Amino acid sequence: MTTYGLLVFPDAEELDFVGPWEVFNVSARLRGQGDAAVLIAEHDAPVRCVGGLRVLPDHTLDDHPPLDVMLVPGGRGAREDQTTNPAVTGWIAKTAERADWVTAVCTGSVLLHAAGPARGRRVATHHASEDALERLGDVTVVRDVRYVVDGNLVTSQGVSAGIDMSLWLVGHLHGRDHARAVRRHIQYDPAPPYLADTPA
Repeated sequence: MTTYGLLVFPDAEELDFVGPWEVFNVSARLRGQGDAAVLIAEHDAPVRCVGGLRVLPDHTLDDHPPLDVMLVPGGRGAREDQTTNPAVTGWIAKTAERADWVTAVCTGSVLLHAAGPARGRRVATHHASEDALERLGDVTVVRDVRYVVDGNLVTSQGVSAGIDMSLWLVGHLHGRDHARAVRRHIQYDPAPPYLADTPA
């Protein structure tokens, strides 16, 4: 049984956690082994994300099942308010010691740095925040890759890159064929209509 805990907080970037949540949730349903993906927040009230979406957490920081995988999303809240919130940074530090896997999407890496788990590690983050994260020190920012694996720490670039990272993780945990089944179920086969190097 695998339990995925996804942290949510005010001004989190929606797809940073909703994309991975979809991967983990579909993985759980396809496996049928009691796996679960849960949303965790500081309080039990609805959380308003950076784009205005409101989500209702399943658990609070003080009341959730043991986690095999912890995921920290990015967004304005990750790089501003939550880095100085001791309840959140303390929870991340404590939970990272117990979880098998610690993951972050986008500027969730900034929050992992503030809490400690990203220090001295190789990480990815949103391209617009790479320099700022590097200036914090005690971290190696890897550029131009969708996600980075450093031991039990897996971090990705921004927004949609979290889906790639999550598919890699369920494949690592439960096999490549399972990850392919999840990818097929969510019909994740990116074919963007306007590539950066394609004339309009």
